Order: sequence, then C-alpha cells, then structure tokens
Amino acid sequence: MKKSILIVVALLFTTSAFSQNVIQLFNSANDFFKLLQEEKFADAHATFDDTLKSKLTEDGLKKLWFDMGTKFGKAESFDAIQSRAQGEFFAVTVEGKFSNGNQNFILGFNKAQKIVGIFLAPAKTTSAYSKPVYADTNLYSEKSVYLGPAGRQLATIITTPKNAKNFPVVVFVHGSGPSDMDETVGANKPFKDLASGLAAKGIASVRYVKRTLVYPNEFSKIYTVKEEVLDDATAAIALAKTIPGADAKQVFVFGHSLGGMLAPRLAATSPEVSGIILAAAPARKFTDLIIEQNQYMFNLSKDTTAANKKQLSDAIKEINKSRITQLGTTIKPDSVILGISAKYWIDLNVYNQVSVAKGLNKQRIFIVQGGNDFQVSKADFDLWNAALGKKKNVQLKYYPTLNHLLSEQTEKTTTAQYLVPKNVSEVLINDLATWIKAK
Repeated sequence: MKKSILIVVALLFTTSAFSQNVIQLFNSANDFFKLLQEEKFADAHATFDDTLKSKLTEDGLKKLWFDMGTKFGKAESFDAIQSRAQGEFFAVTVEGKFSNGNQNFILGFNKAQKIVGIFLAPAKTTSAYSKPVYADTNLYSEKSVYLGPAGRQLATIITTPKNAKNFPVVVFVHGSGPSDMDETVGANKPFKDLASGLAAKGIASVRYVKRTLVYPNEFSKIYTVKEEVLDDATAAIALAKTIPGADAKQVFVFGHSLGGMLAPRLAATSPEVSGIILAAAPARKFTDLIIEQNQYMFNLSKDTTAANKKQLSDAIKEINKSRITQLGTTIKPDSVILGISAKYWIDLNVYNQVSVAKGLNKQRIFIVQGGNDFQVSKADFDLWNAALGKKKNVQLKYYPTLNHLLSEQTEKTTTAQYLVPKNVSEVLINDLATWIKAK
C-alpha cells in the first residue's frame, strides 16, 4: 500500500532545491539493503522516519523482505544508480540483482536522511517514443525560441503550418510536476503529438519547458501555481499573438490535468484568449483526487488484509491535511503537506475552477475526458457537465478508451502504462482541430 501512496503523491510533487549530499544518500540506500541482506531488520527499521516506522513495523519489513526472496530468489547485489528531488524529499533508485532476475527499488529520504517510503520501481522498458502517423513534417515547420526574462528563460518551440495565413495558435499548459516542452512521461510525448497533429491541420502552437524542471532553485521557498504555472503561461499567450502569420484574435489555451484545472483562471486574467481546452481537468479539489487514486490503487492490489486497510486509512488521514484554506498558529506558509508548501495548497483550495469557468461567457470552452484515465475520473467530467453542459459557449466530449495521456488504451491500469509508447488519439486531434476552427 505504501508503494501506491508514494507513486500517487509523487505525481503531484514539484521539484525543489533540496540540498542533499547525493553520495551520502547513495551510501545510505546501499547500507539499508545490506542490512536486509544480513537480516539485521531492527537496524534497517531504525533508518525509517517515525511515520514510516508506525506504518511498516519491523515484523512487516521482515515479511516484505522474505516475500521478495520468494518472488525473485536470493539477493545478490544492490547499487544506488539515480537520485531525484521530489518536493521536500529525495528519491533514490537502487538497482537490485537477484538469482531469478532484477528488480529496482526507490527509497524516499527526508532532509534528515531518514527513509520515508519504499516501493518497487516500474520494470525497465526498451521502448522509445515514435512519431505519430498523422505528423506530416512536410506540412509544418518548427522554430526554437526562448520565453521569459533574461537569466530565467525557458526553451520554447513554435510550430507553424506551412503556406497558411491567419492561422489559430494553441498554447500548451502542463500538468503537475516538472516537465519538458513535450510533456514527456515515460515513452510518451503528448504535447509533441498534439503540436504536430494540429500543425498538419493548419493550427500553430507554443510549447515550452516547465519552470520547475530547469529552475528548481526558484521553488525552494514559498510559492503557488502563479509562479509554477500561470506567469509563464501568460507570457506564452503574449508570445503566441506575435507569431508571423497568426491570427492574434484566435489564441487558445490547451490545459492538461493541472493545466486544465487552471485554464479558466488564465482565461479570466487574459480575456484576449479566444477559448480554452480542458483535457483531463480536475473539477474537484486535488485532495479528493489523491484519495480517489489511492483507493483505486488499494482496490487494484486486491490486498484487503486488515493491515493494508489500516495503511490506506492512515494515508487518507495524512492526505486530508491538505484541505487547508487558511494559515493558523500551527500552519505557516512554509509548512509542508504531502511535500508541497501550505501556501500552495491554500491557493489551490480557495480557487473554484468550475465556478470561474461558469462565469466565462465570451470565451469558448471545450472539455475532454478519457474513460481509461485513473488519475482524473469521469466523476470530474460529470461535474463539469452538470455545471456547464447547458452553456452555449461550452462543448464537452467523453472518450471511453483514452487514458490520462490522451492515448487510446484497452483498459484502465497504472503508471506502468506510460512506459509503453502510444501516441495521442488521432480522433481527439481531429475533434480539437474542428472545434478550434469553428466560428
């Protein structure tokens, strides 16, 4: 259960400047597995932080280790191979070799170098991104530019259709967490697919690297979605209006996941935007989504033991702490909840995206949702539909087979699905192009 909780919460983490001695972390990770190999479970358990100690007892750790032996065989070697900042934590990937095969692990460390979580890393894949069939490079061109002020610029690509005039422009706004300009997740690049697919149909686009990926130091202090998302998206909207050949009155915002949640806020502050596209956009609070995702993982595990139910219950109690809407005597702006600052949660919680979208009467809105999306569910789509379905400027469409990355899938699974390359649905591309060009 802890595995799924860590995976789900990690989807929401933004990179911060977590100053940590990487060599020490690698040594700590390797030493932890050495203790397990030597069956020194009390010493291994002592490396946990207090929260993890209460959730995974020494006996539980011992059972977990022996279960791994049953599945993978005798443990042979462990080597830390990679580290990554995730919110207030550091994730260290450890390569494990067993007699019956290999299995990587990820250990989460806090600033005190105590272990806050353990879970299995997804299996490695040799698959790589492949260009979609609808990406005809003869029909469009791409230009690299920079977005933002000197010293804080973001690499940006402008994709424009060839031999076209007065074409519309789409600005892509990322989902949660650090991301490149293609919004790369595993072997998938949704924004790259969308940019090429729309360009082949005469629609330009602007996509840029998310600030949290290249300037993590800016997010070591208190911040909100304004600094993380909105400021750069607003600058990208301004850039879109200056593209040669573009119709400055036909600029659209495509917001994915968190970006879709914030798209109404962008439209309200940038009235020159012609329309917004909300793709897999939460209509509920993030807290509700995290709980739903963890319950989904719990059900998927089919482990209904009392211990597992208790871990889920304990996790939900922790997650519910993120529902704050104001600071208090015990909650300061820099207080950390689920790896994110209290001020960030307050900013999101006092924002009602459905209400803001309902108040947009002049700008067009297109809401799309996939049925195989385990991160944002049909419950959100139904809320959008109930609130906006009768408005003349709003169109909604539900795609039963699409997942969170907007590709067609045969079933709803987990993040492991993202390791397999699959392009954004051509049906969705066609619908987006038709909607954007409609008057």
